[in-house]
Amino acid sequence: PTQSTWGSTYITQEKMSLFRSLTFARRSFSVAAQRVNTTRTATNGASSEVLSSSQLEQFDRDGFLVLPNMVPVEWCNKLKARANQLVQEFEPKSISVFSTKNQVKTSDEYFLQSKEKISFFFEEDAFNADGSLKQSKELSINKLGHAMHDLDPTFMAFSYQPNFIGIMKSLGYVRPQLLQSMYIFKQPKIGGQVDPHQDNTFLWTNPFSCRGIWVAVEDAAINNGCLYAIPGSHKHGTRSRFIRNADNMSTQFVPGRDTYDLTGAVPLEAKAGTVVLLNGGVVHYSDHNLSSKSRHAYTLHIIETHNTEYPKDNWLVRDDFNEMYNLSPEFKAKMAQGGLN
Repeated sequence: PTQSTWGSTYITQEKMSLFRSLTFARRSFSVAAQRVNTTRTATNGASSEVLSSSQLEQFDRDGFLVLPNMVPVEWCNKLKARANQLVQEFEPKSISVFSTKNQVKTSDEYFLQSKEKISFFFEEDAFNADGSLKQSKELSINKLGHAMHDLDPTFMAFSYQPNFIGIMKSLGYVRPQLLQSMYIFKQPKIGGQVDPHQDNTFLWTNPFSCRGIWVAVEDAAINNGCLYAIPGSHKHGTRSRFIRNADNMSTQFVPGRDTYDLTGAVPLEAKAGTVVLLNGGVVHYSDHNLSSKSRHAYTLHIIETHNTEYPKDNWLVRDDFNEMYNLSPEFKAKMAQGGLN
């Protein structure tokens, strides 16, 4: 799941929607014009750098980079089928709701333990007043998180695919570790808003090194809750941290949750198979999905561990992270069961 105040005024959800509707025509920043078709590396064989010098310059300037056609659509479909299967097999013993509005309130033991499990989080608007689900379990889940990339063969094969390793090599990372994975369903009619945030807030390193790889598993458009990002916002720093308290049972934002001026935010509409690379400092968000069409996406968060400090009070701390460039034979054997070759 992240914020910094740089001379900004908080914009409420209602004002934000009105602001976007009134100024969309004026915000003519052409993301499409920046989309450079990316040739995929072979799905088998060694990974190599996949980003051009012009793409790296664009990423440094804007804090995000849209890469169409990077992931085969058939791989997206297999990941979607596996995610749906996991939900079908899920029998909730307790209910956890995912919210970026008040993560402190909903950060229970279930959330904190999700760092090393495949956990299931419901949409905020999935329930009736009596606590019953408004619709089927399959249409009520907000997301899966946060360790599918290390536990499930299909997710493992997708997460450590050569193109993603090639992206990290292109960025010059020496010893990257994949910390967290999230499969986001963005359900029809009730798909929750993800408030403006910076990923550095949740996965703080010194120096900052968090990078997000966001994959459109399904087509993402304005009407079903695509990403928005503010070009250049990563250059204004990150001040807020989301930490785990000493009791290991609760979390908080320190010194508090940041707010943002959303002037200049642009929609990042994406066809299935598109990758959006995100700097950990870039401010990004997505609206509610009030359409009749879902917007599945898969997100990975990766940090550099070479000459980098990872604070022990980050919410997500594990002892068994895998190095992306140095996966064990046993891990690779399990990946091979994922059926993405």
